[in-house]
Amino acid sequence: MEFKISNKPEPYEGAVSFMEARVHGIRQGTEDELIWLLEHPPIYTAGASAKDADLLNNNGFPVYKTGRGGQYTYHGPGQRVAYIMLDLKKRTPDVRKFVKDLEEVIINTLGSFGIKGEMREGRVGVWVAEKNKEAKIAALGIRIRQWVTFHGISININPDLSHYDGIVPCGIAEHGVTSFAALGIKATMKEMDEQLMKAFKNKFNTPQ
Repeated sequence: MEFKISNKPEPYEGAVSFMEARVHGIRQGTEDELIWLLEHPPIYTAGASAKDADLLNNNGFPVYKTGRGGQYTYHGPGQRVAYIMLDLKKRTPDVRKFVKDLEEVIINTLGSFGIKGEMREGRVGVWVAEKNKEAKIAALGIRIRQWVTFHGISININPDLSHYDGIVPCGIAEHGVTSFAALGIKATMKEMDEQLMKAFKNKFNTPQ
């Protein structure tokens, strides 16, 4: 399992093209599995279940329709995205288990910074309690092709949370969105990457 880290924002369309090619190589046995850590310029993406009404105002940002699962989400500077290209045939070919494993990777990563992340029944992603209410700190949207995964997760470190006002994030209007910075937690991208890679290695390096 290889790791790739991009230190400057990656255009979304190019990232998707890269994933498509890498997934093909993994399926053919010519490429290694890869976890790619990156940021995007400010964009909205619409997953396979996105509703048009959930795009409230594009704020001048590009809007991309994508084949991943889920609904509308925002990507931008200050948010760590991890694109996960793994062959589940080498592990357990079970979509629900994979989603749960990714949520556990996020929760373990948050825990290393003193943040208690939690799962919620019927809601994909990771949530935290914030001032007697719940807020989402990490989103998840995946696609699987012949048991090879792509797309992945995003964790809010210090993005401009006002950019989420342009959408109904993941189709859930009754709960907010938060970040490390909003919780008063300072973390650099380098520190995030170190903990994320550790959590990914612990969860996925050994076939399950």
